[in-house]
Amino acid sequence: MSEEIPRRRGRVRLLTAALCTAAMAIAGVSVATAAHAEADRTVSSNTTGTHNGYYFSFWKDSGNASMTLRADGRYSSSWDRSTNNWVGGKGWATGTRRTITYSGTYNPGNNNTYLALYGWTRSPLIEYYIVENFGSYNPSSGATRMGTVTTDGGTYDILRSQRVNAPSIDGTQTFYQFWSVRQSKRSSGTITIANHFDAWARAGLNLGTNHSYQIMATEGYQSQGSSDITVREGGTTTPTSPTTPPPGGGGNCTATLSAGQQFGDRFNLNVAVSGTSNWNVTLNLNGGQSIQNSWNAAVSGTTGSVTARPNGSGNNFGVTIMANGNWTWPTVTCTTS
Repeated sequence: MSEEIPRRRGRVRLLTAALCTAAMAIAGVSVATAAHAEADRTVSSNTTGTHNGYYFSFWKDSGNASMTLRADGRYSSSWDRSTNNWVGGKGWATGTRRTITYSGTYNPGNNNTYLALYGWTRSPLIEYYIVENFGSYNPSSGATRMGTVTTDGGTYDILRSQRVNAPSIDGTQTFYQFWSVRQSKRSSGTITIANHFDAWARAGLNLGTNHSYQIMATEGYQSQGSSDITVREGGTTTPTSPTTPPPGGGGNCTATLSAGQQFGDRFNLNVAVSGTSNWNVTLNLNGGQSIQNSWNAAVSGTTGSVTARPNGSGNNFGVTIMANGNWTWPTVTCTTS
């Protein structure tokens, strides 16, 4: 049995209408694995459904916004300033304590938009957000700060707000919103959702017992921007390259990436090397990216394949990468020298 997507009712200060009326998910809908890959599909009117084994939701109230459903958990979106409010994304019809990985590009500019893992529960009715990135406006502004949680390489502010007689997945209701807002923005990474659920509970924020949908969503409000996001269940597989050392060497060489601080036009990555103190690490940058700065290693090159070697500062170093619109992490390999 389907459920009609209700219309938005004006601007909501916390941007909560952005996702709360966004394509109401239907409780109990299961995501069936497609027998074959579905073709790309572009949606520009309010709809929900499944595509290549993932649940999706798209909603807008006006203007030019669209979302293209692509292979597996990937979707891309774009919108312009004719759009008052839109939201869409891919994920799962039922939320749970899963760990998810997402990656891609998100281009908020100096605009009112954000990228978040978003969901609902019932009994009680709760709307929740794990905000990974946003533009000029923090969507939790005005909410009550309840603490912090450090997980998945970053620290998140925990907040709570209340919506009174507002649109929800169950019509007009009064309900709480739970927020985790990442202090250092990013557009790719792993979200261990259970860590947020547990941190909220420690702060006295208890979710309902009946979970509705859970999606990795992009939203824009009176703004313009684009995104190209892929989401899947499971943690990050760290790109490493164990190699057999030359004769006389000892052990394999492994380089592991972790997230550092992210800014509006660049991001930091930390690199930890294990297995040897004589290493040669190669970072294969993506298109448009360049090295702006590095520390604790001798780094050669600024674009394409960049090489790092020990400089006497140990086996941990870092780099600052100018994104130029491409926020995908480079691949990394390690060899002994």
